[in-house]
Formats: sequence, structure tokens, C-alpha cells
Amino acid sequence: MATIPSIAEAAKQIAAKQLSPVELTQACLDRVKALDDRLHAFVHLTEERALAEARAAEAAIMAGGPKGPLHGIPIGLKDIVDTKGIPTTCGSKILQDNIPDADATCAEKLAAAGTVLIGKTTTHEFADGGPSFDLPKPPARNPWNIEHFTAGSSSGTGAAVAAGLVLGGIGTDTGGSIRGPAALCGIAGIKPTYGLVSRAGVAPAAFSLDHIGPMAWTAEDCALMLQALAGHDPRDPASAERPVPNYTAALGRGVKGLKIGVIHHFHEADYKVSDGVRLGIDAAIATFRELGAEIREVQVSPLQDWSACGSLISICERAAAYEEWGRTRLGDFSERVQRRLQLAALVSGVDYVQAVRRRRELRAELKAAMAGLDVVLCASQDAEAVKIDEVPAWDTFPMRSFTMPFNVAGYPAITIRAGFGAGGLPVAIQLVGKPFDEATVFRVADAFEKATPHRNTRPALA
Repeated sequence: MATIPSIAEAAKQIAAKQLSPVELTQACLDRVKALDDRLHAFVHLTEERALAEARAAEAAIMAGGPKGPLHGIPIGLKDIVDTKGIPTTCGSKILQDNIPDADATCAEKLAAAGTVLIGKTTTHEFADGGPSFDLPKPPARNPWNIEHFTAGSSSGTGAAVAAGLVLGGIGTDTGGSIRGPAALCGIAGIKPTYGLVSRAGVAPAAFSLDHIGPMAWTAEDCALMLQALAGHDPRDPASAERPVPNYTAALGRGVKGLKIGVIHHFHEADYKVSDGVRLGIDAAIATFRELGAEIREVQVSPLQDWSACGSLISICERAAAYEEWGRTRLGDFSERVQRRLQLAALVSGVDYVQAVRRRRELRAELKAAMAGLDVVLCASQDAEAVKIDEVPAWDTFPMRSFTMPFNVAGYPAITIRAGFGAGGLPVAIQLVGKPFDEATVFRVADAFEKATPHRNTRPALA
């Protein structure tokens, strides 16, 4: 396979019988074997299953055509997603022998859509606290420079998609764990509206902040994956009961006449970003203007308010999720997670309730700020990827998260590449929509990607 196709490109070629799912799957497996000793994107490879699924997909497609655009597409699942008969370790010593007896709902839905499972991708321990070097598996590395960090916690999925080991994958996002790796690895990743995608069968982190979503090379690819993932599931108490729209229907319609709000103060006053990130944001705004969008200024509470609120809620809810292991197996957690659990013990019930109260205020504020707008644009990360051994060991209560505000609000937010910064490393923007309006988010992101050359470049390693 000379070039690595996007999901949309591969789907067209498969439907036209110009691309074999078996050959595509074998190419991905070959890439994993060639590159993953340096990337550490996978913790468990499902080679035999993948080839069997690819052969079954190919036979069905040759007999009657594909069941949809994901039929025969190789993917990876983050290793906190339950997979029947396949280890799901959550990146922890505690669950090294855990083999689920049922699939998570998101895994079921992707399998029903005809995807091919290449394997389970690396995660920070219980989707928290990384990178850690005191765990059974090493942390994933950034394909643009393997000395650098991927961000997390969906680190393996980000690295695998960027390097072309898979065409798409599942991430989870409690404070930015889809959008962080998407930004630093130069791919697309969306945190959907809270409740849109079922979390049943996925290890919990912070129940009121947890989201499941797709990561892929382009916004269009993410839309194709979300089409299969979205929908009500009674197994998840927070699952929304809403009809699922066509997420690709508005792709290609451009942004002329749309109103895009920009939260400049997040990256200019509240927290200073790198020159590369700032220039990427400025260039993106200019591109949207050229495409005919109306740009407006948006003012909300300072970034620190959002970050503090979300971080406090997250720490408390994570401590509740791990409460039994925290009492009985604290020493089996990584040092990073141990520190977070210990910090949670210092937070009172009053503190948690005050954070929940503040969250209601912030949500109402964002709703008012977005009235009359189609989407909001802001930073996704503060800088390009740092070297992995330079990631602070003590960053338990971050005050600069550009992604946490939209976990606090539960609004859909996508990260897409906006260019390159220092050292040739990717920089990104974040586009935020109104609840359950992922279709507009995809429309705007797709227009930007198609108007700029950023998607044409893969990491040299790939």
C-alpha cells in the first residue's frame, strides 16, 4: 500500500472493489510490526481475529457490496474498552489478567458496522495520570518525533492513527483525552455531546465528565465513525434518547454565512500559548474569513475557572470509581495515579458540591455566549508536543486545560490540525458546537481541512 488512505477514501475504493479489506488489514498489521517497537501504540495485537474479520468482510462485499463506509476498515480500541475474550487491562497492574466476557457497546457497534479490530491501543493508567514509566507497558510515543509526548490518555489511538497503523480508533475524553492526542499527533478527534455515545462496558473515570468518541485522520472520517457509534443505550444511565442525524449530510457545504465565535482570551490573556499555536489559530481565523464565515468575539469566564471546576470534579469522581482499589491496592497504581487519589482525600464534600454548583453557572454562561453562533473556535493545547521525559511529574490540578471547559459543559468539541510549529510538530485548533449539533461541527471542520494543505502531510516515520 503506497499511501495510507483515510476512512472515506478507503471506503470508496472498497465499494468500487479497487481495494481489498484483506490487503488493507495486512498492510496495517505489517506497519504495526515494523513501527510499534518504537511507537508503543498497541498493548495487544489481534492479528488472527483481524485477518478473519477482513476475509469475512471481503467475502460479503464481493457478494453484495459493503454494509456501509466502515465495512472492512481497520481500527484500534483504547485499552479501557471491554472486548470479549481479549485482555482489557486499562494500562494497570491491577487488571493485567482481566479478560471481559462481553463487548462494550461502542465495540459492538463498530463490529456491527463491519470494522476490523487490529488490537487494543495504549492508554494512561485508567485513562488518568500519564505518561508513567512504572506500568506494565511503556507509554506511547509521538510519530512526528518519537522522543516527544502524544498527550493522553488516548495516546495509543492517537499515535496509531497518525502513523497509519489503523485508519481510525476509539478514544475516551474526561478532560481532553481525545482532543489532546489528536492535537499533538496531528489528527482529528471529537468529544461528542455528553450522552450521545454509550459508555457501557468502558472503564469509568469521572462519570459526569466521561465521553466516548472517534479519532481518525480527518473530520469526515470521525463523522463516519460517529454515525455508527451514536444512539441511545439503556446500559448507560446517562445515554441520551434522541434520534441520530446524518453527520455527513452537510459536509462540502462550506461555511459561508456561518457565525464563528472566537474565545481569544483563553490563549491570549488567561494562558499564553506557544508562537506556533498562536499563529495556527490566527491563520485558521483568516481562512474562515476567506471562506465567508462571520467571525465574532466571545467572552466567557477565565480558563482557570473552567479548569479548576472540572479538575476538582474529576479528582473526586475518579477517587469514587477506584475507591476499593485505593483502599486495598494503592501500591499497585502508578505513582501518578497514587498522587491523584491521595489528593482527592483532601477535598471535602463541600468542595465537590461547590464545584458542581459552579459548573451549572459555567454551562449557562456558555449557552448564552453561543446564542446566535454556529460554532466557537479556541485553542486545543498550549504548545507543541514536549519531550516525553520533560512532562511534569506533578500536574495533578492543571489550571490551563483548553479542553476541560467542554467536558464541564458537555458540549461537542473537535480538534483538527491547523499547521506545524516548532520542530515541525503539529499544532491544532478546537471547534465547539451546541449540544447534539455535531453535524455543524463536522461541517466547519471539514471545510477548514479541505481549504488547507495540512492533511496532506503524514509523519516521516509513517
